[in-house]
Amino acid sequence: MSYLPLLQAASGASQSQSFGSLIVTVVLMIGIFYFFLIRPQSKKQKEMEKMLAALKKGDKVVTIGGIHGVVSSTKEKTIILKVDDNTKLEFNRSAIASVVNPEPEKKAGDKPAKAEKSKSEK
Repeated sequence: MSYLPLLQAASGASQSQSFGSLIVTVVLMIGIFYFFLIRPQSKKQKEMEKMLAALKKGDKVVTIGGIHGVVSSTKEKTIILKVDDNTKLEFNRSAIASVVNPEPEKKAGDKPAKAEKSKSEK
């Protein structure tokens, strides 16, 4: 008696199960890539576009090359940065890496951090 037909029938069933598990694994991997790589990157890109669209005169910025300056004027695709008293440079909007926010002004009711620290040490 030959067991070959039984082995072939059993392997056919396992192939359909392995194909189903392969599909599930591929879908799962695509989902993981989407949530860990694609979605955060698209969020970051949208935030960057929003930041670039909101640039206005007087904003302190840093370029991708590390140049610090103040926005002197804006155009459709470029901005002009004042980097020194008499020096202005024109950059593409995409060359702006970040907007440097000045320290928020303290309210009249806020106490300096050193005064709070010295009270807690006593």
